[in-house]
Amino acid sequence: MPAEGSTAELAHAGPEKLSFQTEMGRISRQSGIVFAGTIFAAALGYVFKVYLARVLGAEALGMYALGMTIISFLGILNVLGLPDSAMRFVALYAASKRFEALRSLLWNGSWILLATNLIFAAVLLKVGPWIATRFYHSPQLVRYLPLFALIMITGALNAFFSKVLAGYKEVGRRTMITRFVASPVTMAAAVLLITLGGGLWGYLVAQIVGAAVAMALLISLVWRLTPVAARSLDVKKLLIEPEVWSFSAAMFGIGLMEFFMGQADRVALGFYRGAHEVGIYAVAAALIAYEPIILLSVNQIFAPVIADLHTRGEHALLERLFQTLTKWMLGLTFPLAMVMIMYARPIMCIFGHDFEAGWPILVIGTCGQLVNCGVGSVGCLLFMSGNQRRLIRVQAVMAAVMVGLSIQLVPLWGALGAAVAAAITNAGTNAWNLVEVRAALKLSPYNRSYLKLLPSIGSALLITLLVSKASVFVRADWVGILVALLLAYGAFSAMTFAMGLDADDRLIANAIWTRVRGAFGQ
Repeated sequence: MPAEGSTAELAHAGPEKLSFQTEMGRISRQSGIVFAGTIFAAALGYVFKVYLARVLGAEALGMYALGMTIISFLGILNVLGLPDSAMRFVALYAASKRFEALRSLLWNGSWILLATNLIFAAVLLKVGPWIATRFYHSPQLVRYLPLFALIMITGALNAFFSKVLAGYKEVGRRTMITRFVASPVTMAAAVLLITLGGGLWGYLVAQIVGAAVAMALLISLVWRLTPVAARSLDVKKLLIEPEVWSFSAAMFGIGLMEFFMGQADRVALGFYRGAHEVGIYAVAAALIAYEPIILLSVNQIFAPVIADLHTRGEHALLERLFQTLTKWMLGLTFPLAMVMIMYARPIMCIFGHDFEAGWPILVIGTCGQLVNCGVGSVGCLLFMSGNQRRLIRVQAVMAAVMVGLSIQLVPLWGALGAAVAAAITNAGTNAWNLVEVRAALKLSPYNRSYLKLLPSIGSALLITLLVSKASVFVRADWVGILVALLLAYGAFSAMTFAMGLDADDRLIANAIWTRVRGAFGQ
């Protein structure tokens, strides 16, 4: 970690200051669009999840979650690591004008993914019934497997074209398609079909409809952005560059480890406890996934910036961005985390009486995600700086930890054991990644400016606690939750500005304020 003196010198260095402003402006602009789309989808999605929980119930949602574990595992195998490779090599080939390699990646990547997914769809229809009846003990899941196969196929192709757009640095326009178009289409179709008596079948069909709409729009945008020289199909070259496959192999390993870390809890619950408990756990887990939305929004833009700065040897600038972004991601996540912890029971009650028992899951998972946000973009730093082997090593060990904890804790504690296993794995993975970042890149996200966060965090915590005590006088739970969230962020913001902002903080604050004013047409 650099001393304060050296940081001050960097802040006054003309070229680097300009570079910092340029990079931070790019990150804030693009991540602002992604964040707005994520917030829109999260708000709409929360209401939609409440609707699904109350209409379908825990059993149906549990079957859906179990079906998703099957296609999630097959989805690691059938994409061959190509989507993540597309993000990196589309940007590389477009920048270096290697249009022949770009054409090969886009055309051959598309048909290879389609072919492999059709093969794995047949595998799903053949093996899926045994998994549903013998492993998950849910024979009613069998009749939904053809729909899950279609979801798998459309999901793989959409992932590929979404990453291609990221390679073209069009994350904002991609977000418009996936968040502002596809998500509402899916929700509207689901409400219509469920109202007509479709039940879980209607929800699955709606997902396919939304994915098909997204695919059409993504392909259209990719076609317009692709240079004319790379659009035509070359039947003489049906192979992808070896460098792409080498990178894809690493991504395949990472994806496999991420599956075990992200799905082992649900798999164990399905095997030991059944679909009903999986449904409760899945709702709580979906809420926990909202917590790191700021981190995820920033990562999508920060990742290519990391690769660029690391390649150019801009070590000091990279650390400065890392520190500033991590501080703001942690600070802006904390009020949300406090509300989720203190209002865990009322939040789960909104989904229905059956889901109230899941409030401890929400508390435990939220604590685990705080560690994730507190260390910042450590995974992206390892991945985009060419240290993916360190990342794979961490994930391999922690995947084994996750599987072991799930096998030990789920039979004893059920969903609570799954939550403990997931939280330990999440916190352990991110803490270890931080150690690897320090060892490989000599970077740390922390400096003395974090001390200014303490009064702001304390204010948000105090306000949330006081409002939670007063919420007993509020009849509707959602009103108290919304008031607590608004006041917590208000207290955090007021104290943050009262404590004063340094030059880097003012740059981010101004960018955020500009986005807010723009959103209201000012």
